[in-house]
This record gives sequence, structure tokens and C-alpha cells, in this order.
Amino acid sequence: MNALNFSTAGLLFPAISLLMLAYTNRFLGLTSAARSLISQHRQQPDARLLRQVESLRERLLLVRNTQALGVLSLLACTLCLFALFFESDLGARAAFAVALLFMLGSLGFSLREIYLSVRAINIEFDSLVKPH
Repeated sequence: MNALNFSTAGLLFPAISLLMLAYTNRFLGLTSAARSLISQHRQQPDARLLRQVESLRERLLLVRNTQALGVLSLLACTLCLFALFFESDLGARAAFAVALLFMLGSLGFSLREIYLSVRAINIEFDSLVKPH
């Protein structure tokens, strides 16, 4: 296997940064929707709104986990660069592998949140077909 170098490890930085931006935007959108639905439910209690709020709570936890794993991936990638700087090939490889694993976990949580997002919009679609 080829030696790990600064360029290889550095490739993760823009990917992680873009993912973190997307996760943050997702988080902000979900919190805004949650606040709106909670306000609506307080004014006029509705089981459908309550289901949406519960779904948003679960999705927010998933986005939080995606962000946490993304940050851990960035930290591990930074550790990889430090190990490369100190010429510790084994340490760099280990840190890079951990960074990739955190990235995979983050993407997995993100995929789960996308599935829940579709389920949540289906609640809205159902409300068009079925009366409250």
C-alpha cells in the first residue's frame, strides 16, 4: 500500500467541511420547523402536529449525531496530519482510518434522517387524503 501523505489526508477536510455545512443547514431547518409546529399545536392541539413534532425530535437527535461524528472525523483527520508531521506512519494510518470510520457513521446517521424525513412528509400527504 502506498504511504499516506499530507495530500491524501487533506482530501477529507473539504468533504467534511461541506458535510458539516449541510448538516448545520439541516439542523437549522428542523429547529425552525419544530418551533413552528409546537406553536401551532399549542394554539390548536392536533394529533397530526404532535406526530410531526415527535418525528422532528427524533430527526434532530440524528442530525446532532451526524454533526458529532463529523466533528470527530475532522479531529481524527487533524490528528492524522499531526502524526504525518511527526513522521509517525502507523499513527497517521490509524488516525486516518478512525476519521473514515467516523465519516461513515456520520453518513449512516444522515441516511437514516433522510428516511425519517420522507416518513414525516408522508404524514402531511396523508392529511390531504384523510380528514383530521
